Amino acid sequence: MTQPIKLPFYAKLSCILISLISFAYIFCIAKDVITPVLMAFLFAVLLLPIFTFLNTKLRFPRHLAAIVCVLTFAAVIIGILVFISYEVTDMANDFDTIKKNANVFLSDIHRFVKERFHISIGEQKKYLDTVTKDSVKNGNATIGSAILSITDLLLDCTIIPIYTFLFLIYKDHFILFLAKLINKENHIALRDILSQIKVSINNYIVSLILEMIVVSVLTSLGLWIIDVKYFILLGLITGILNLIPYIGILIAGIITVLASLTGSGEISIILGILIVNVIVQLIDNNLLVPLIINSKVEINAFVSIIGIIIGGAAAGISGMFLAIPLLAILKIIFDRIESLEAWGYVMGNHMPRKFTWRIRRSKIAN
Repeated sequence: MTQPIKLPFYAKLSCILISLISFAYIFCIAKDVITPVLMAFLFAVLLLPIFTFLNTKLRFPRHLAAIVCVLTFAAVIIGILVFISYEVTDMANDFDTIKKNANVFLSDIHRFVKERFHISIGEQKKYLDTVTKDSVKNGNATIGSAILSITDLLLDCTIIPIYTFLFLIYKDHFILFLAKLINKENHIALRDILSQIKVSINNYIVSLILEMIVVSVLTSLGLWIIDVKYFILLGLITGILNLIPYIGILIAGIITVLASLTGSGEISIILGILIVNVIVQLIDNNLLVPLIINSKVEINAFVSIIGIIIGGAAAGISGMFLAIPLLAILKIIFDRIESLEAWGYVMGNHMPRKFTWRIRRSKIAN
């Protein structure tokens, strides 16, 4: 029987780093292909309990069970988008009011800048005209990028349900493929890893949905209290955009401020919106995320932030969304492989209260 090769620490570290760099490079150059596959994998894991129930309990054929799961999931997403579209169309009818209140708001800003910073309104308008001309010059490139982004989004919306359907159909096929890759004596560890990955991803996505609902309700309630029109729509948009780490809440705040101009252009309303967003974010970051998200994925904040930044740099918003579940999968794998256990520990959020070096001192012979 062949014995496993024992490498020194620096050799193992080099192999691990080379492997991680190689995977990251492959992901960067093939992100347009890999990202939809990973998104479909997450959705397939989320829908797996429904698929199993339909296939085993109700005796649906595998293909029919997969189709029902995908169509149900798509119907929920389409329903949310239809509601948002309907509300946005209703909001568009107030365009004249938005334009009027926007002019009032800009006039107040001009006066504030003039009084506090002693910059005349003419100089401010001259600067804005210069910025506008520069934006128009770069408009063609921006429009081209937007068209490409919309095309990619439509393609992903078409292909992700297909990938999800195929993942559900070939679930056992992929598991058998993984079983053939490793020795039979390691099948127990493989089963444990796959089981924990399924539980972790399910818990994470369900936690995200729960967080989105709570943030939407809290934001809608706050906007209703300060008498902002379309508070339900704006709360829902805030909850959805909150799924995008860091930048999502900023985009939601800008949209809410612009939408508030349908009612009034007063600065007090703008300040009220900012206060509502800050309060909701404090509740989200200090209560919802630690209780709902971190308790499920068990990834510490330091590793999460680095992973989100790397994911955003590699694949944009999709990469930021995929960062946490991918880190959770890596941690599960590292925790169950003895040689990689230290890396799984450093990714976790279990901090020791106190650490004391325990070094055995060798007895010096007289």
